[in-house]
Amino acid sequence: MRISIPISAFVAAIVGFGGTLAVVIAAAKAVGATQAETASWVTAVCVAMAIECLWLSWRTKIPIITAWSTPGLALMAASSGFTMADAVGAFIVTSLMLIATGLFKPLTQLISRIPASVASGMLAGIVVTFALNAVKTIPVDPWLILPLIAAFFVIRLFNPALSVLAVLIGGGIAAFQTGRVGGLPAPELSTLTLIAPHFSAAAVIGLALPLYLVTMASQNLSGLAVLRAAGYHPEPGPLIGVTGLFSLLSAPFGGSTTNLAAISAAICTGPDVHPNPAERWKTGPFYALAYLIFAVFGASLVAIFAVLPQSLIVLVAGLALMGSLANALSIALKDEDQRMAATVTFVVTASGLTLFGVGAAFWGLVAGLVVLSLEALKKR
Repeated sequence: MRISIPISAFVAAIVGFGGTLAVVIAAAKAVGATQAETASWVTAVCVAMAIECLWLSWRTKIPIITAWSTPGLALMAASSGFTMADAVGAFIVTSLMLIATGLFKPLTQLISRIPASVASGMLAGIVVTFALNAVKTIPVDPWLILPLIAAFFVIRLFNPALSVLAVLIGGGIAAFQTGRVGGLPAPELSTLTLIAPHFSAAAVIGLALPLYLVTMASQNLSGLAVLRAAGYHPEPGPLIGVTGLFSLLSAPFGGSTTNLAAISAAICTGPDVHPNPAERWKTGPFYALAYLIFAVFGASLVAIFAVLPQSLIVLVAGLALMGSLANALSIALKDEDQRMAATVTFVVTASGLTLFGVGAAFWGLVAGLVVLSLEALKKR
């Protein structure tokens, strides 16, 4: 076996985990999760991803890589008025919808029919807040933040995948060395915390439905596209259904939705992994091993994030989503005929509008589809 297989798997896991853990922390804070619940959240998701990758890669002999829904977490972090119990209820409902999508092919086809411009406008509206907040950290602590921003844009010229991770590690070291952090917390092993779900119409419409749509449109469909680009053509239903099943099992412990990965998958599916495509599936078990390690030490990692400067966490979350924002905006505005609908979707979503207890992502999607329908009616 080539050494490039485990190396690629571990790099993908480290980039995926370290580069977006700040978004998980932000989502947990938005729903009022305690540190123990946040640690359980991270642990449950890591275990779910490890089992998914191990099973799907071995079963299909294809490098199936899964991840947590970063855009979905950004959606949660940008929401307000929800509790951790509401979030768990939303995770359960979203998981059931993913299972149904995996079982019934027409649902996958229906989601794929949502115009890419509108779906991308919604995603851009969700993540733009994080990019703006990252810029707002500059006056809070310019001597820490400005060098990190400069480092991010320099490093991404050579290795975009590692740029966010480099900022996180470098910023953490700088924060400790300059006395911005009192001291490292004592190491501790992770535990799972059972959280009773709460189901409400507001949480289903404002959290679960947008989370499902974002996960499908921005993650699962992109993940399938990465696999196809690498020469693999798996049946989508079983992959989506399995991620939905393990999302359902991890949800009572605070685990958010998991899905097919895109960026991490690209690292594990290319020719650099192995010249023979039939051998690349072996990255799956090593990727699973990495996430089992993260699961064991999830509590310690969350504790470390808890003592880091808030400005650093906000910066890392914003930089981690910068690529998603750029890609979403380019897709949203690409088609001139759908540009207005995409812009309306983006503006309404970014506004943070809440009506009848339902969040802005849902209303942004509705507004964009209405404008698109009116444009189509005019053409007729």
